[in-house]
Amino acid sequence: MSLSERAKRLKTDIPAVFIAMKKKNTPVLAKLLAAITVAYALSPVDLIPDFIPVLGLLDDLIILPGLVAIIVKLIPARVFAECRKEAEGLWSAGKPKKWFYALPVALIWGLLIFVIIKAVWL
Repeated sequence: MSLSERAKRLKTDIPAVFIAMKKKNTPVLAKLLAAITVAYALSPVDLIPDFIPVLGLLDDLIILPGLVAIIVKLIPARVFAECRKEAEGLWSAGKPKKWFYALPVALIWGLLIFVIIKAVWL
């Protein structure tokens, strides 16, 4: 599989991982790693900030696909195939249809920023 094909597959695998979190047949370890992966994918904060040349982008190119690959191996193939089919319907014109999946992460970051600002001003 070429690099561009892997990138396209990752585009549906990340939402499929999110969908797999809700399935009964998904192992607990896979659900835990899936929650971490989805939070990292939606988070505006990276381990290495994107403004650092080369390294900032490499962490997204290594960490995210690595986590997804581990999760895919932990989820039974039949279950993940169903999740992929559901995930393909979530994207339209390169954007997720259900943008509100990012709201919990945005709320957590907003709360964190609020707490930090409040702590600094007191």
